[in-house]
Amino acid sequence: MGSSLKECPPESVVYDPQRGVRICRDTGEVIEEHIITDEGEWRAYTPEEKMKRARVGGAISFSKPYMGVEAHLGPYREPGNKKIRGLTKRAETLRLQRILKIGRISSSVEKSTSHALNILEDIAAKLDIPESIKEEAARIYREAAHKGLTRGRGTEAMVAATLYIACRLNKIAISLDQIVRVLRNNEVDMKREVSRNYRLLVRDLGIKIPVIEPERFVYSIASSLALPGNVVVEAIRILREAKKRGIPSGKDPSGLAAAAVYIAASKHGFRKTQKEIAQVAGVTEVTVRNRYKEIANALKLEEAAHGE
Repeated sequence: MGSSLKECPPESVVYDPQRGVRICRDTGEVIEEHIITDEGEWRAYTPEEKMKRARVGGAISFSKPYMGVEAHLGPYREPGNKKIRGLTKRAETLRLQRILKIGRISSSVEKSTSHALNILEDIAAKLDIPESIKEEAARIYREAAHKGLTRGRGTEAMVAATLYIACRLNKIAISLDQIVRVLRNNEVDMKREVSRNYRLLVRDLGIKIPVIEPERFVYSIASSLALPGNVVVEAIRILREAKKRGIPSGKDPSGLAAAAVYIAASKHGFRKTQKEIAQVAGVTEVTVRNRYKEIANALKLEEAAHGE
């Protein structure tokens, strides 16, 4: 390699970023290889910073096929863009390309996961889910797939369950009904299937789901209905009082929030139907009615317990 540097003048040595090599433009000979980059990506003042800031490719992403990392075998060319000479070398290159292609297709887990990630991307876009939550859902799905938990179950329902878990883990105020509504299947059957998958994943993956306080849902519900701040304050007061009276906040928090908003809005003279509130809360009208009755009975709201 030392003699090559002497033979090739510096102005003839070029860097090929695709292959990570330096090549003599005149002779086509590889001068240096296994180069990650031609220059530093940004300044580093200590060895530790240099290690951290070295460019080693794109970041790993659970929500991308093959985790965002794919192998690529180039065409039948040697460094310097010269054709590969000899049938043996050409046959070996063709064999390696065929092995790489088969390896990509043959993994049934990765193939099904790629399909699931497309569904996840679609659901997340429709619900405006943050990238970090989508990434968490993809991680959970991959873990479930490698443990065989996705086998024999509908991909769409399993993806919806992982996304709901990711939202719960990060205390994002999105209900299961909101996720199910963007799916194409029958809502009632799909919700039942997603709920089963949710319980399965939480149990078999050992996931600890934190309790989401229903107060988190009150703000978005009231905002969607253009209700003023005093209704929000009253709804939160109702929820806290109901909790003291024994109604667990972890039980369907979005439904409890919707019922509290309904009671608070009625108290302040805003006529909002249970159907209207259910739609913006992402729950069913039956859920709002049931939670409404529970809160009304717990707080001894006799005039409210009779319904609308």
